[in-house]
Amino acid sequence: MVNSAEDIKKFISDKSFKKIFVLCGKKSFVTSGAEELFKKIIIDKEIKLFYKKSELPILEELIEIINDIKNFKPDLILAVGGGAVIDYAKIANVVDVREDLADLIVNYSYPFKKKYTKLTVIPTTAGSGAEVTSNAVIYVDGIKHSFESELLIPDNFFLIPEFLISAPNNIKASAGFDAIAQALESLVSKKSNDQSVEYASKSLRVSVNSFISFVNNPNMKNATEMSIAANLAGKAISISKTTAPHAASYPFTSLFNISHGHAVGLFFERFFKFNYENLEKSDVSFDLKKRFDLIFNLFDVSNIEGFNATISSIKKQAKLEDNMKLLNIDLDKNIEKIIGGVNLLRLGNNPVKINGNDISNIILDKR
Repeated sequence: MVNSAEDIKKFISDKSFKKIFVLCGKKSFVTSGAEELFKKIIIDKEIKLFYKKSELPILEELIEIINDIKNFKPDLILAVGGGAVIDYAKIANVVDVREDLADLIVNYSYPFKKKYTKLTVIPTTAGSGAEVTSNAVIYVDGIKHSFESELLIPDNFFLIPEFLISAPNNIKASAGFDAIAQALESLVSKKSNDQSVEYASKSLRVSVNSFISFVNNPNMKNATEMSIAANLAGKAISISKTTAPHAASYPFTSLFNISHGHAVGLFFERFFKFNYENLEKSDVSFDLKKRFDLIFNLFDVSNIEGFNATISSIKKQAKLEDNMKLLNIDLDKNIEKIIGGVNLLRLGNNPVKINGNDISNIILDKR
């Protein structure tokens, strides 16, 4: 399921790819070893490199990327990086620059028509599974918004485990927890089906045993395992989408600059406990209790308390802090902004109907 440098070389050598637009993160492109590899394998091609400057994918830089792509007219867009790089590439390949672009993004109403050219992605983090998902995010005026379209799915991807090893521990931790959260949320999402359950279960069987060692002592074995786990989790949420923990993470990234996977984990246990305690109120076509039993089995626990204790332990070992005081976040002061920033599309997938008051109580722990 993973690839080698030789696989990329063979793909790039395709004579139909005369002009290649390479979108990457400047630091990760070098430290991952990708730059050195591409110097060796991209021969007799016209190349344009675009180094991502913003930490988060923002509209202003997206417009710059779109304009550069249209001016360069590539046969192939190659995105090498983490979730932000890949999201930029996915969106830039299907969106045109227009005066009302910001409004269309904010209102989730962009009229997707077709891809501009071929898109191939190579992740340098193991987390979002963006290489296989039909969604991408962009920030408009500091607020995080989502795109969703089958056209956003890349045409090809390559999983190169050695590209993951050099990432900083905090990035490996945040991205890796995102993969775990995506698989777990997929299992309880209203839109889940047998296929997504299979992908999510396979992902968790790998990630639960590999995540902490990958964060603290990365090597080819655990990097390969987390690369596969993230990819499977991405396939799962492409079907099921994510739920309340992801929905509630948006304002913590927008307002407090908490990285995505870290933000998803802040109140993860509380949201899952809410769902479990309200099984009888669930609005799903499957037996939610059986899905939780599957989750407990995957984590080798017998109840929600044991599951939440395991999640808390995983976060602690990965140094994913969830103490609001230590994160310098005043929940009481910012609760209205937080509730206002919750992503309603993600929230609608939660197996138990959940409103702003519920989220406020969960976040403030007033249940």
